[in-house]
Amino acid sequence: MSNGLWQSIKDNVIFVLVCLIVAAVLFLTAYAAEKYVHKRDGVRERILNTRKVAMIGLFSAIAVILFLFEFPIPFLAPSFYELDFSEIPALVGAFAFGPVAGVMIEFCKVLLKLVIKGTSTAFVGDLANFVIGCSLVLPASVIYMFKKTKKTAVLSCVAGGVFMTVFGTAFNGVYLLPAFSALFGMPMESILAMGSEINSNIDSITTFVCFAVAPMNIIKSVAASVVTLLIYKPLSPIIKSAQLPVKRHTADTTTTES
Repeated sequence: MSNGLWQSIKDNVIFVLVCLIVAAVLFLTAYAAEKYVHKRDGVRERILNTRKVAMIGLFSAIAVILFLFEFPIPFLAPSFYELDFSEIPALVGAFAFGPVAGVMIEFCKVLLKLVIKGTSTAFVGDLANFVIGCSLVLPASVIYMFKKTKKTAVLSCVAGGVFMTVFGTAFNGVYLLPAFSALFGMPMESILAMGSEINSNIDSITTFVCFAVAPMNIIKSVAASVVTLLIYKPLSPIIKSAQLPVKRHTADTTTTES
């Protein structure tokens, strides 16, 4: 009994450490990309200022509301996989304020959800939502940051969606599903059986993530990208009016915001 309890505590501590390391890596990646572009363009504005932090809080609040309305797709994946559209405000915020803001919105959203609702997946689903959400928001916002045009916005959303699908599918198979099995106390055979009841082609972790997880990531990325592309331009003047003036070494009149 004591050995089982110790192993459970050890597994949970390791999982928490992995969560913190992943969060730190994502934040530092976003910060490095944004810092590079600011230096290239001669932008003197701080990556995080008071008004940006306030807007991050606003977008995080919108994101957590959408996150609370997550729902399963029983014909596609087992019920512990749920779909939500909380990446929309994170993607809009990242386009407006940069990759760091996008990662922070994703992080704050998950923390707020845990405070309000708790977890039903031993925190695995919450880590998955954060990491996989960032796998869409981070690459899309980094690409868009280099050249803010309508064409780049579309290309960045496509690239982010592809990255989210590929990375999210692989991350589920390699780490998240085994972690869920260990922390939630559900044998992997039982998880695969739940998948095979929905889709008879599912008979392994690989087929599980390909036939259940990947389609959900595609749906999520496409929905978030389409809505963001539709609403960002009308919202952009309102969002930008809340920012501090940007000081540059040289005038930049060639960039057209989408």
